[in-house]
Amino acid sequence: MFGWLKPDPLKKLSKQYNAKLEQAMHAQRNGDMRLFADLTAESEEIWKKITELKQQQGLNS
Repeated sequence: MFGWLKPDPLKKLSKQYNAKLEQAMHAQRNGDMRLFADLTAESEEIWKKITELKQQQGLNS
């Protein structure tokens, strides 16, 4: 009944993923390759969580 009040974890992870990619882009433009690599690795971990969540929702639906 009140399903629309529950936060969507997929939407939250997508926002985090996009934010990390943007931070990585700015680090790359500033020449900080170490920070760029770290942020890219973090964004890849978030992407893995997103794909796992999508698979779970696909199986549950």
